[in-house]
Amino acid sequence: MEKVELEASERKSGKKSFRKTERKNGRIPGVFYARNIKPVSIDVAENAIKPLVFTGETHLIGLKVNNEIFDCIIKDVQFDPVTDRIVHFDLLGLTSGEKFILEVPLIAKGSAVGVKDGGVLQQHLHKLEIECLPANIPQHLEIDVTNLKIGDSIHVSDFQFENIEILNQPTTVVVSVNHPKVEKEPTPEEAAVTPAEPEVIGKGKGEEEEAEEE
Repeated sequence: MEKVELEASERKSGKKSFRKTERKNGRIPGVFYARNIKPVSIDVAENAIKPLVFTGETHLIGLKVNNEIFDCIIKDVQFDPVTDRIVHFDLLGLTSGEKFILEVPLIAKGSAVGVKDGGVLQQHLHKLEIECLPANIPQHLEIDVTNLKIGDSIHVSDFQFENIEILNQPTTVVVSVNHPKVEKEPTPEEAAVTPAEPEVIGKGKGEEEEAEEE
């Protein structure tokens, strides 16, 4: 996997007001942490981190901070609930020869037979949780859906990738081809049934009418 370099500055202040000022200036605050290293508060240019977040690929990052370069991946990202702008991120440092856990995008490839027959392809899982060595990080994983017929599905247990251990539950459905939804037409008996008209309760006789009858 190609390594993407990301230059960062160490943050000396963690105050909320300072972080807001950083964002106004186009800087996004984050934290870098790794085994045997004290977590480092950092900030990076927004236009540098965005391509690494808004993508369908996993990236190996060479983080440059304090004149050192650390191999890492994006572990977590927080977004503004209104604007979807990145407001904070976490980077996880990698140790050569040591396995770690991450999520990678899962991409469906091919045109399912069932779709050609009128079925609907539904992908239930878009990322897989895996464990692997840093050298074996995939940018994404692919699944071939070509042979799926209507009613067929692929589960996590159907996957087997070299040098990668999948941590999701084996019974989890990843992708399926379902029957198209068809609105049920009413049967002749149902169509013939008309709703009963509400009973109209007449007004009682007024006092004048009762007096006239007497």
